[in-house]
Amino acid sequence: MRMRKEESVDQTAEEAHAYTPGLKVKRRIIVEKTRRLPIEGEVLIEKGAKVDFETIVAKTEIPGDPLIIRADELLGLPTRDVPTFLIKKIGDDVEEGEVIALYSAFFGLVKKELKAPVKGTIESYSDVTGQMIFRSAPIPVVVNAYIQGQIAEIIPREGVVIKTEAAYLQGIFGIGGERHGILHMVAESPDETLTEDKITPEHKGMILVGGNLATYGALIKAIEYGVKGIIVGGIRGRDISKLLGFEIGVAITGEEDIDLSLIVTEGFGEMEMSHRTFNLLKDFDGKQAAINGTTQIRAGVLRPEVIIPYDQQESGSFADEPELSGGMKPGTPVRIIADPYFGKIGTVSNLPVQLHVVETGSKVRVVDVQLDGGEEVTVPRANVEIIEE
Repeated sequence: MRMRKEESVDQTAEEAHAYTPGLKVKRRIIVEKTRRLPIEGEVLIEKGAKVDFETIVAKTEIPGDPLIIRADELLGLPTRDVPTFLIKKIGDDVEEGEVIALYSAFFGLVKKELKAPVKGTIESYSDVTGQMIFRSAPIPVVVNAYIQGQIAEIIPREGVVIKTEAAYLQGIFGIGGERHGILHMVAESPDETLTEDKITPEHKGMILVGGNLATYGALIKAIEYGVKGIIVGGIRGRDISKLLGFEIGVAITGEEDIDLSLIVTEGFGEMEMSHRTFNLLKDFDGKQAAINGTTQIRAGVLRPEVIIPYDQQESGSFADEPELSGGMKPGTPVRIIADPYFGKIGTVSNLPVQLHVVETGSKVRVVDVQLDGGEEVTVPRANVEIIEE
């Protein structure tokens, strides 16, 4: 929002000091990930064990769906007589199409079979209603580590907490779930567009880093060649909708049926990737990385992320970099997250003490931001987020 050249009262407020949660761009921190089953099951690993991206750490089975049939009608028998002709007993496992009951009369001239409608178990039969309930086979569920690291904690019958020392950065928007692969720089500069001609079959299984934009053609070519993920500054909203076949909301993503994870670091449209982000990724070119495009911007905010674990020989003492617990101050790197400067990167130049009146007439605290291009703008503090370095 643009400010009106008008000051309010509140001239006696203390020196402005604000904390705004923001996107992290960390060269070296400790990352902890909780890997939990949807229902109770079995944890397959011990505390202290080292794990790789695809190490299975826990497993369980989700009960199959029930299916009800009228056994008495299908056999043409009174409800109380059905158990007499069962070949399989209650509780037995059956294959789909397997004969479970056989009725024969008049020296075999009348013959009726009851077959299992699904693979699973005969759960029950009621001689009051004539209904037989089948339970389809349980669905196996496994949880992998997602990142390289060490098991820091066991959650009995549920999962584990994994700890690793890594480079870590968050995006502003993403699609696709968890994947891992070799990080590979395709762009030579943060303002270079990732086009389809820059993606080759040799990129199969990799996570590609572009610059200011990934075109629709590049997304299609990446999926065709088996690329695991793309990290890029900007993306056109219409290209995402065309790729998925529907308009996507930004409230929550990550469950899309797509063989690619996309991490957008700056915003929608042609957005030059932050130099800090681009240079960090460039320094880790050729390293294994884990990515997750899941985005949730409402209750329980989730950001798409890139995790680049350090090799064991590179790991230090597991000491985090200092956090920005003090909040915004002059020199703090920030990203603007609302129009008309959405996605712009800059640094805080001033935190005015007085309230400013915005176009709606509301009085809000503002921040002066020196954009990377040199322009200085004033925006509400609620419209910026800190880039944690």
